[in-house]
Amino acid sequence: MASLSQRLNEAVVAVRAVSNHVPSVGLVLGSGLGAFGDGLSGLIKVPFAEIPHMPSPSVSGHAGNLCFGHVSGVSVACLQGRSHTYEGHDMDTVVFGVRLLAKLGCTIVLLTNAAGGIRPSFKPGTLMLIDDHINLTGKNPLVGANEADLGPRFPDMTRAYDRELGQLAHEAASEAGVPLEHGVYAAMLGPSYETPAEIQMLRTFGVDAVGMSTAPEVIALRHAGVRAAAISCITNLAAGISGSLLDHSEVEETAREARAGFTALLSAWIRRMA
Repeated sequence: MASLSQRLNEAVVAVRAVSNHVPSVGLVLGSGLGAFGDGLSGLIKVPFAEIPHMPSPSVSGHAGNLCFGHVSGVSVACLQGRSHTYEGHDMDTVVFGVRLLAKLGCTIVLLTNAAGGIRPSFKPGTLMLIDDHINLTGKNPLVGANEADLGPRFPDMTRAYDRELGQLAHEAASEAGVPLEHGVYAAMLGPSYETPAEIQMLRTFGVDAVGMSTAPEVIALRHAGVRAAAISCITNLAAGISGSLLDHSEVEETAREARAGFTALLSAWIRRMA
């Protein structure tokens, strides 16, 4: 089997055959949030299915396209959707997209996700800048032989979420008039939602929001030396908090309702990176 570096290089060659666009900022657009990619200036789309070794998402709300374009003159590349471990993928496959963004030239990657709110003050539609994460998936994308050209064997995670980018996010939120909270995100394996007892455990750990993605991608990006930041859209209250049962359609609907504020915030955030 080809090495990870070889597979990434094959993906880059295929993408470059469609577009020679060199992005400086990458974005990962989570459940129900992919519409941002459709609004890029000079939009070029490459379906994941046309990129060697790139997994195509099977979950509703993840379109599965690599979008190139510009936001206020900033060259960007967006992943419309992502793959998850719970779909049956290994970790190398799950983080292949963000590693591809790094290979294409992105020195900054901004990630988004849909998450369940644990902090009592959160309500559906709240946007939360991730300060740090707890990886409870039981998996790490760096397990196995380390390919030195991709990053060091033991990358530091003290500042996994870039502080300067976080400050820019708060400035962008103020400009856009969009409230932005901040907190700790816990990544769980899924696909089942957490039990009320698990949510109570996470609360005692100091977790503010919970989801099934992002942490492995941030680990892979920091391994590659790429600056990362992330925002969760709180699409539902976590199990046992609201008293109602959880449903993925609720996640997508809330993400759609939050789209205008999310888009305004993301656009203002990217402008600050010009």
